[in-house]
Amino acid sequence: MVHLKKYGMFLAFIWPQWLMANDIDVTMHYIGPTEGQVWLGVQQGIKEANLQGGFLGQKYKVEVVEPEALDKTNVETVLLLATDDDYIMKVAQSEQFAETPVINLISRNDKLRQACIPNLFHITPSDEMRADALAQWNEKNPDKPAEVMSWHKDFVKFAASQLNNRFEKNQGEAMTDQAWAGWAGTKMIADSVVQTMQYDAKFMLNHLKTNLVFDGQKGDNANFRENGQLRQILLLVDNNNKIVAEAPLRGFEGGLDSLGKVTCK
Repeated sequence: MVHLKKYGMFLAFIWPQWLMANDIDVTMHYIGPTEGQVWLGVQQGIKEANLQGGFLGQKYKVEVVEPEALDKTNVETVLLLATDDDYIMKVAQSEQFAETPVINLISRNDKLRQACIPNLFHITPSDEMRADALAQWNEKNPDKPAEVMSWHKDFVKFAASQLNNRFEKNQGEAMTDQAWAGWAGTKMIADSVVQTMQYDAKFMLNHLKTNLVFDGQKGDNANFRENGQLRQILLLVDNNNKIVAEAPLRGFEGGLDSLGKVTCK
């Protein structure tokens, strides 16, 4: 058994797989802004994917696609979207991408989760998840206002501090919610390829729905709910920009699933 501990993630590889691994070139397709935090997050994810995949002869890149060119694009593995809600819905429901993972990086709209489109996954927490986290905080701390975030530059647990340091060193600014989403959406695909040695879109779709094991540096291996939402803890931040709690708070039943809808019912 060969072990690698790299970038806050522990992976195990069976020796024969290590020896027999063929070179793999993975292209992830992306529609969205090519500047700003979500794009920097995607770039960070690709950078780390290549550092990790280099041990196995794997190479990763992200190809930017203009919306009008999507119908002529051969998406082999995954489609990452940082776009408006209507476009996300249109693409995910199209026949062309019925067997392709479509990953919503930044939209918090509950309607996208309620639609329960089988190939649509959501990295960023929904509005309802954030509202539930705030309700838990307010119930225990009625006189202390707080804001809900999915990431924070001062988060240190679960190797989050290392990710924050890597991001700031490479991208020149602090990591925010959207940057974490861009990083997570990219890195979980690369980690899945490392774990399975496969990158076909149809295989990846099933893998994300049933077998995802991803360390998002937020505690507990993240996986997707029936409605496509990524399970994850949320952070409560006070008016001084200080993290004061993590949701779900203690005492609330359901754990991570006390935040937002879980099923398609």
